[in-house]
Amino acid sequence: MKTAHDLVVAAKARIRELPPDQAEAAVAQADVLLDVREADEYAAGHLPGALHVSRGMLEFKLSATPALAERGQKVVLYCKSSGRAALAAVALQEMGYTDVVSIAGGYDAWVAAGKPVVRPEAPAFD
Repeated sequence: MKTAHDLVVAAKARIRELPPDQAEAAVAQADVLLDVREADEYAAGHLPGALHVSRGMLEFKLSATPALAERGQKVVLYCKSSGRAALAAVALQEMGYTDVVSIAGGYDAWVAAGKPVVRPEAPAFD
């Protein structure tokens, strides 16, 4: 019987991951940047230009969205720490996507590296 950790380790052996310093160029050249975290995580902060598609809905959203149907698109994925993104990258590869990259360490590593993020503005109570 496999654990979630086992599945992530196996997934990471099958995908391409880039550390944030290298991922920044991949993000700039990507056709699609996908945040596969949950909606509340995305709302709290995300990479500029990222589309939110939670990991649980990924295959369904990709199949139902014509703009995401092209399998040769450059796709960059991330989640909080890279586990869900690794599983998502494998799913995309199995769906026929040929240019998929995951950000090693996910959103947390991106933020720790001082890379740009979009965060909601706090309301002013003047």
